[in-house]
Amino acid sequence: MATPDNPINRRRSERVMLQMKVTVIAEDVQRKSRQEEALTLVVNAHGGLLKMKMEMHVGQPMLLVNPQKSVEQNCRVIRVEDTSPEYFSVAFEFDQPNPKFWPVVFPPSDWDAPRA
Repeated sequence: MATPDNPINRRRSERVMLQMKVTVIAEDVQRKSRQEEALTLVVNAHGGLLKMKMEMHVGQPMLLVNPQKSVEQNCRVIRVEDTSPEYFSVAFEFDQPNPKFWPVVFPPSDWDAPRA
């Protein structure tokens, strides 16, 4: 059973459930530049999790564009899961932490609710 003290469960910053459209620019399997509108599921100051159609691979670089703020951020894929026949869940991390990329204010770490 996973415990909160297990390093695999530790995060560098608070995660926030956020569904918003972002643009992903990356090379496809034929090494051609492609652009896709993806949907965020969870974000934090260091990256997040996307739902997208384009097949990605671990270590692949990509450019993420926040259309609300017209800002771009270089990222790399850290995990890919084939969650449905139409979509992949793609976990990514920013090249540099960037909490201002997202339209949220991240809560302080001491807001963590006591565990029962």
